[in-house]
Amino acid sequence: MDGESAIIPVTEAAATPRAPMHVRYLRLIRTNANFRRLWLAQLVSEIGDWFYSLAIYDLLLETTHSGKAVSYAIIIQTLPWFFMTPLAGHLVDRFSRRLLMILADIARGFVVLGLLRARSISDVGLVYALLGLEVIFSSFFEPARNAILPNLVAAEETLPANALSSATWSFALASGAALGGIVTALLGRQVAFVVNSISFFASALLIQDIKIVEPQLESPTVAPAPASANRVPGAGDELRVNSLGEGQQYLRQNPQVLVLILAKTGLGLLSGALLLLAIFGERVFPVAGHGALAMGLLYSARGVGAGIGPLLGDRFTKGREARMWKVISAGFFVIGVSYVALSRAPNIVLAALCVLCAHAGGSNVWVMSTTLLQLNVPDRFRGRVFAVDIGLLMLMVSASNYVIGVGLDTWKFTARQLAAALGCTLMVPGLLWLPAQARWGRPNQKSETRN
Repeated sequence: MDGESAIIPVTEAAATPRAPMHVRYLRLIRTNANFRRLWLAQLVSEIGDWFYSLAIYDLLLETTHSGKAVSYAIIIQTLPWFFMTPLAGHLVDRFSRRLLMILADIARGFVVLGLLRARSISDVGLVYALLGLEVIFSSFFEPARNAILPNLVAAEETLPANALSSATWSFALASGAALGGIVTALLGRQVAFVVNSISFFASALLIQDIKIVEPQLESPTVAPAPASANRVPGAGDELRVNSLGEGQQYLRQNPQVLVLILAKTGLGLLSGALLLLAIFGERVFPVAGHGALAMGLLYSARGVGAGIGPLLGDRFTKGREARMWKVISAGFFVIGVSYVALSRAPNIVLAALCVLCAHAGGSNVWVMSTTLLQLNVPDRFRGRVFAVDIGLLMLMVSASNYVIGVGLDTWKFTARQLAAALGCTLMVPGLLWLPAQARWGRPNQKSETRN
């Protein structure tokens, strides 16, 4: 598939009937070997990630007794993404995305093994250093994965592919968090670290077998701006692609792309939940005296919700871009209401239900904004666009977790109070999204249904 080609829209009447949702997902995995390998790589590495994250958070809470220590870990896991954005985007658009993913996986596998030395409070500095090093390599992997996916699937398969990837992330979170909590409580953190390292090496082997011609390696002089029917026309129909400045020029001339990037920036506010759920598990709803078990349950609920959400969103949108814009605004409101409800939950079962609903909404914001970007950004700008997309998201993730950590340890707010504040705050992006939805999310006969 030529990722640089404009999407060829068809009219409503010409569209072929959509197969049932589960049939499309199974067919995509069964018939598309390249996507299947990328999907399996994601599955094994992300299960390992959640083994590892819960073990780290449990270690920091046990040795430091400070929510701020966990917030620092989350900031270190996220903030470097923002600073790596220019370099990562440039490399992803100039070199083999497949090779960058393989090298990043191998490097992360070795870095994680260094955590085997972390056993006490004196090793907290080592934990932070290795977390930062790992995320530097991750900052190359994720933009490359998002940029290469449209080259592996047909245009009409882009939303199902993203929904399936989100559901896989959710399954990995649900299973990895649950198993990670059990393994950490029964076998120790060292086992969790080894599992994560092995998962990175397995991911590299799977990606190595992907066979693809990467259009961005042909390095043409110019690349066309996207041919979306809702794109604001301007002087950016031909842009040179030989420097980072052209990526900035592209965003200035295509404001709807920048707005779609900001959807994930708003979603980054929700990432304060990473710390909040750890605190709810450790201090509010401990199970059998083990914070790791309660954390595992809440993170699993987060994963289940994030898996269900995009599947329902795919069913509702039916591939129509206007509906994707609407789902993004609705997603923000679902998140806000659910976290306000979490602040009042009387037990861990209802708390898990609130978390499930919140992250069903959040995953729809993620999947719909990602799909709209993949459908409307030319291949040779895709790496830089997704690097900015993830970089700004991670900047907001860092800020959100820092504020939650300070709120807990310095301002002495309770976890319930912060959950209510987080829920109210997340309704703000939903309100701000409505004018953008009115401008760029209008139904259009030529672009609403894709063959």
